[in-house]
Amino acid sequence: MNFRKERDHIKNNGHPSGLLDEVEGTVQGHRDGHGFVQRDDGEADIYLPPNEMRAVLHKDRVKARVVRQDRRGRPEGRVVEIIERPEQPIIGRLLHEGGIWLVAPEDKRYGQDVLIPKGATGTAKVGQVVVVQLTEPPALFGQPVGRVREVLGEIDDPGMEIEIAVRKYGVPHEFSEACLAEAKALPDKVRPADKKGRIDLTDVPLVTIDGEDARDFDDAVYCEPAKVGRGKGWRLLVAIADVSAYVQTGSGIDIDAYDRATSVYFPRRVIPMLPEKLSNGLCSLNPEVERLCMVCDMLVATDGEIYAYQFYPAVMWSHARFTYTEVAAILGNTRGPEAAKRKDRVKDLLNLADVYRALLKQRSKRGAVDFETTETQIICDDAGRIEKIVPRTRNEAHRLIEEAMLAANVCSADFIAEGKHPGLYRVHEGPTPEKKEILRGYLKAMGVGLSITDDPKPGEFQAIAEATKERPDAQQIHTMLLRSMQQAIYTPINSGHFGLAYEAYTHFTSPIRRYPDLLVHRVIKAILGKTRYQLPMLPTPGEAHAKLAKRLASRVKAPSTKPQKATIAPTKEVLAWEAAGLHCSANERRADEASRDVEAWLKCKYMREHLGEEYGGTVTAATTFGIFVTLDAMYVEGLVHITELGGEYFKFDEQRQELRGERTGIRYAIGTRVRVQVSRVDLDGRKIDFRLVREGEELSARAMKDKGAATGGVPAKASAKRSARSKAAPVAERSERGERSAAAVAPQSAMQAFRSAVKKAANKMKGRKPRR
Repeated sequence: MNFRKERDHIKNNGHPSGLLDEVEGTVQGHRDGHGFVQRDDGEADIYLPPNEMRAVLHKDRVKARVVRQDRRGRPEGRVVEIIERPEQPIIGRLLHEGGIWLVAPEDKRYGQDVLIPKGATGTAKVGQVVVVQLTEPPALFGQPVGRVREVLGEIDDPGMEIEIAVRKYGVPHEFSEACLAEAKALPDKVRPADKKGRIDLTDVPLVTIDGEDARDFDDAVYCEPAKVGRGKGWRLLVAIADVSAYVQTGSGIDIDAYDRATSVYFPRRVIPMLPEKLSNGLCSLNPEVERLCMVCDMLVATDGEIYAYQFYPAVMWSHARFTYTEVAAILGNTRGPEAAKRKDRVKDLLNLADVYRALLKQRSKRGAVDFETTETQIICDDAGRIEKIVPRTRNEAHRLIEEAMLAANVCSADFIAEGKHPGLYRVHEGPTPEKKEILRGYLKAMGVGLSITDDPKPGEFQAIAEATKERPDAQQIHTMLLRSMQQAIYTPINSGHFGLAYEAYTHFTSPIRRYPDLLVHRVIKAILGKTRYQLPMLPTPGEAHAKLAKRLASRVKAPSTKPQKATIAPTKEVLAWEAAGLHCSANERRADEASRDVEAWLKCKYMREHLGEEYGGTVTAATTFGIFVTLDAMYVEGLVHITELGGEYFKFDEQRQELRGERTGIRYAIGTRVRVQVSRVDLDGRKIDFRLVREGEELSARAMKDKGAATGGVPAKASAKRSARSKAAPVAERSERGERSAAAVAPQSAMQAFRSAVKKAANKMKGRKPRR
């Protein structure tokens, strides 16, 4: 294309499609060599073909120009300028092929191997996982060059998947020297001077209730009957670890905590937000030791309404450390062996159960969304390999603590709003217009008698869930209800929490593991002291806000609902709070992505030992390129590609969210029961492929060999694996060509076959001289 002529044409005549407009964005690579530019303005991504990806890297900040639409209707473009190339170490396997050293990136979105000069390998050996620092960027006709900066070890070393993930996602995993020095200087226990100005609650039998494997204890609870107004009710105390008493604004510990923004949880390992001396020691509400805390002291009426509340700093003494299992057993049988061991605390637990049931009434009255979903837990052996995957069971004790924490969080949000002080709210908005339309169409197609209004309330979703819970396709319907909702974010602009049906909500109850909670504590203390809390100069207003807003633009929709109460003008202070909220939201996503990546790696390694085996499963998603199936026994999800569904054309019905065969009418939708065979495991791509098993199919006909591993599931050598990867079509690549794959396997009608034969004959005649 002649860009000068095109530009002149646009200047004279205009161009409605916006071709040749230069836009800024971030390159997002794809494992098949393609990629796209995620635009800062939130508009449609610009597709980059492989030739355009050769000179750029995943995560590069670029200026791009749209030049055409590709055959799938996507805006296709070219990179005209690289604005910024972030310092991004690349993790991969060191290989030696044909006398050349190179590193094959573990993250396939980088698309190119990195050449390593002979003297730049350091102490690394062939096959080891290394961290590479680029010394020369890629070019159109040249690969990137780098040097080995760090050797992580062998790929099968225990915990290697975590070492890779923290670097791959940029999770801070080492505390600064300043942070460690400050932590070391902190006392080992509460000192007399620390108790000044605090309420003494050491005689109140507060207890902690957590999971069996919990190491840090954020919260403690206590409940007793009380007079509420003219009637009866309860006094509920929620005591939260007072991290702000030890972590001063702008200190070394504070800077590191802000950088992390959250603790990151992996199977068998936690990367904490705070040094261990604080997270597991001085701030943790361990049993039978004095601890500093912030208390939300509430009066709850019999209908579950919070009649009054107050906040104050206190010193407490945890009288017992309970587990959820233990509390559920005691509440289930107050004369059982568990209750006999804790007879002094049984009455207090019964009071907690009473106030919990009252709070549940209020939840139902609000119409809060409450779907029961299956969460899983990975059980690993000492070597870090998966032993089994089990469902996490939520009992009455889990729900009891959850309702107590929700009550304290609501009071915190109300206290900040009434104090007219800026702070971070936890905002969850309702579905977008697009998602509302999809959900309405789906509910109508499925014959559900209820739907949602233009301005839906949470109660509408809960009503649909209740009305359909006995239907055989209830799981499918509830999944669609959940998928129609947006992700929650942290922001100083209060737009309420849609899912929980609260006008205002924030996070107060976990300051050991979440930075927003620590900020909420500081704001509450400032309001109590009639002062104003100033954010540290961590997120520079303007610069940080712009960068973080760009990062989240396409993933997190900015709040659109107007707040009911008067809002604070967008001053420099509010911009700083907005930047802090965006930072915490982005790092929450980062932690989730890193955790999911590790779990996916472990599951792939686990399933590699089960190649060729058959399992029952349930369809959990239907797409244009196939169905995702979760196995019953293992809770592992994999893809049955559309080419494996049978020799006919399958069409994706967006309204019903299902694939339907045009010839047989067979349907695959969420909740459909299927039997599958594990056919392929791609450890590098974190993908598992299944194939359908049909009744009457001979076992010998189903015999297969794994394309990514040697016989028996044993990993092949690095060079062999690379060769196999280049020959085997990866799942992500197949997903890109989903509809084309469907068309490729569609059976031809008689007329189609006739037209095809005529076309072939015509092609053969081209260029031939006519007979005379």
